[in-house]
Amino acid sequence: MNALQIKKGATKHSAYNLRPAFSEIEERHTLAVLVENEPGVLARVIGLFSGRGYNIESLTVAEVDHTGHRSRITIVTKGTPQVIEQIKAQLGRIVVVHEVHDLTVEGPSVERELAMLKVVGQGDKRVEAMRMAEIFRANVVDTTLDSFIFEITGAPEKIDAFADLMRPLGLAEIARTGVAALRRGL
Repeated sequence: MNALQIKKGATKHSAYNLRPAFSEIEERHTLAVLVENEPGVLARVIGLFSGRGYNIESLTVAEVDHTGHRSRITIVTKGTPQVIEQIKAQLGRIVVVHEVHDLTVEGPSVERELAMLKVVGQGDKRVEAMRMAEIFRANVVDTTLDSFIFEITGAPEKIDAFADLMRPLGLAEIARTGVAALRRGL
């Protein structure tokens, strides 16, 4: 490459090769990490991601073993297969980490998320929001004369679809818990 190509950020990849190489395709992975429940553990795990420029799409943490003082961190991230393997290896090297499971490759898993959506509207928009909520099995957990707060659980894609339908009906605010996931079967 000449100096002008380097300055403009050009790469060695040809502009005519429109398909990304296999190693460059990013995949979404759900990781379940069993850790000691002690101060600073989450900061260490998050530090691994931020220090290397990896993105976290979803993060949930809760104590799962009170007597053993262990917590489960569920992380949804994207990366090339090499990056995902590197993340798992680096997580496994953290002293307070007991187990790292890639639920995406270990077999079928169930993912669920909880979201609350505030929808502001009156008249026909209010009626339509209630109709959509019924279709999606969302519950009304609060209501005023001008707004509803819906609670919905399901796969992240279901919540995305519900939110997309609520936007033109007056979606004002949304809060999401992040993904909780378990591997199916034994």
